[in-house]
Amino acid sequence: MSAYKIAVCDDDPAQVQYLSAKLELWARQRDNMLRTASFYSAESFLFQYAEEKDFDILLLDIEMGNMNGVELAKKVRLKNKEVQIIFITGYMEYISAGYDVEALHYLLKPVTEEKFFAVLDRACEHLKNNDQCILLHSGNETIRIPLYEIRCLEVQKNYVTIHGNEDYTVKKTLRELEGSLDESFVRTGRSCLVNLHYIKKITKTDVYLKDGSVLPLSRGLYDTINQAMIRYF
Repeated sequence: MSAYKIAVCDDDPAQVQYLSAKLELWARQRDNMLRTASFYSAESFLFQYAEEKDFDILLLDIEMGNMNGVELAKKVRLKNKEVQIIFITGYMEYISAGYDVEALHYLLKPVTEEKFFAVLDRACEHLKNNDQCILLHSGNETIRIPLYEIRCLEVQKNYVTIHGNEDYTVKKTLRELEGSLDESFVRTGRSCLVNLHYIKKITKTDVYLKDGSVLPLSRGLYDTINQAMIRYF
């Protein structure tokens, strides 16, 4: 049995009631423990979030009062990279609005039970993956690097540099480290692995990351990396 804390933030009380009821049904069917909290504005959520930052999943309406759901998500993402964000909107034009906050999915209103449950299942899988890490042994210490922090891994002669919140260089092969990674990491060539979460744009020759760095893309891997993006997200 797994336990999750989920926030529903929508200025439409009927929508909040509908989603809350579906969440309870989803939890019963999956035998999950569930705590839910309902909010009718972005401001009311942030007020409580200042004291309680242990939410696992956020269900956010995009169009809300003075602060919309995307602005709310950006504030949360400043210090929380793990929480799963799902936008719920009635307008197709908003679907690309939250790219920078790494939203898991967008659900169009009216939300169907089948689609809603499938996205919740994906969110839970991502939460489990967030517990995964690489362990590096250096001298008398062991360094734990969560996978979600790693942007890419690059080979430099007989060493591999892991680019995350900090950079770490180890005397290992890329293949040795690859065994500790999950399906969110794909090759851009023989000497580089990239985390799909950090990709901003892909061309035939390069992969552009959200931090502004550019990785060369080997010939023949363009279709492979695009298909990986589609499968994973």
